[in-house]
Amino acid sequence: MTLSEHLSNNSSPKRILALDGGGIRGALSLGYLQRIEDILRKQNGNNKAFRLCDYFDLIGGTSTGSIIASCLAIGMKVQDIKNMYMELGDKIFGKKNKWWKIFEIDDLLKATYKAKPLEDELQKLFGDIKLESEEIKTGLCIIAKRADTNSVWPLINHPGGKYFNSADGLNKDILLWKAVRASAAAPTYFLPQVIDVGGGLHEAAFVDGGVSMANNPALQLLMVATLQGFPFKWKCGANNLLIVSVGTGMSRWKQIPADVKKNNLLNWAKQLPDMFMQDASWHNQAIMQWLSNSPTAWDIDGEIGKLENDCISGAKKDGGLMQYLRYNLWLDAETLKPLMKKDYKQSEIDGLTEMSNAASRFELYDIGVKAASKEVKEDHFADTFKL
Repeated sequence: MTLSEHLSNNSSPKRILALDGGGIRGALSLGYLQRIEDILRKQNGNNKAFRLCDYFDLIGGTSTGSIIASCLAIGMKVQDIKNMYMELGDKIFGKKNKWWKIFEIDDLLKATYKAKPLEDELQKLFGDIKLESEEIKTGLCIIAKRADTNSVWPLINHPGGKYFNSADGLNKDILLWKAVRASAAAPTYFLPQVIDVGGGLHEAAFVDGGVSMANNPALQLLMVATLQGFPFKWKCGANNLLIVSVGTGMSRWKQIPADVKKNNLLNWAKQLPDMFMQDASWHNQAIMQWLSNSPTAWDIDGEIGKLENDCISGAKKDGGLMQYLRYNLWLDAETLKPLMKKDYKQSEIDGLTEMSNAASRFELYDIGVKAASKEVKEDHFADTFKL
């Protein structure tokens, strides 16, 4: 398909791939994506030239998910992205600002890591590609948050977008690497990214899209694809729309109430980002299951379960507003022991869940591969959505 055919609203069905944020834990997502690519390649005649950008009409991501999404959208295969990602992770999380370098004290107070290694690698990857470039082979949505207006920005490559090429904005001219850098500018980890977006003020300051309700971007991508304010205007329906959502693993909260009571300000400050991100992810997951009849539904909580009998759009048996697949797993000893055939100490679990621990990237990928072999089924990708 051409880019315009992927973006068109004159044909159905449409397929969307949504990739979570999570720092270096994006390596786990790549394990799932390798399995998805293998299944879809097999369905398409084992063509060696097959790429996920051939199948999905819109690929979107937040933070580390935006890096992977952009690589997929320009036609990279998962194995090549994995090789790149393993090198990238070590480079961007390998150089912290040093507390003893007094002349760098201003940077130290603003961010933990230097942005230059990340920027250098993104420029190598994406060069001079802009959002308007046809080197982007399918629909792309990079989710960032504009810090100076506290608004979530889905940066899309659809030429019909309100801010793509108008007096209000010139998103078409945004360099792809800068858009990705903006989406991955996690506060305290990296400095914000300033981008000329055209319009009145021209410059806008962006931080990580994960500092919003869209760290799990599946619901945001559903909105981008179907709301009338966006240019896609794709049809809803179980036979019209498939959304595949891939996570980066989750830490399981198990704290004794007495210990929570003892938390000091520093402890709360460390815990709050993960608390907010998990809340947002679970909220999105509940809504997506409420809108669909999903074969991969999760237990949301003890009261509403998997929403087996709830469908906001009508009868569950009719399939809801879309087909929805969610792949993710708990990063805890109980889950990982049978999967990886080994015992995990709590310190090892902490290392896997820490978003900037580059040393964990290889094991995270292996965990993703093994989890995907159990969770991602060939029949999840129904004939309805074949190319």
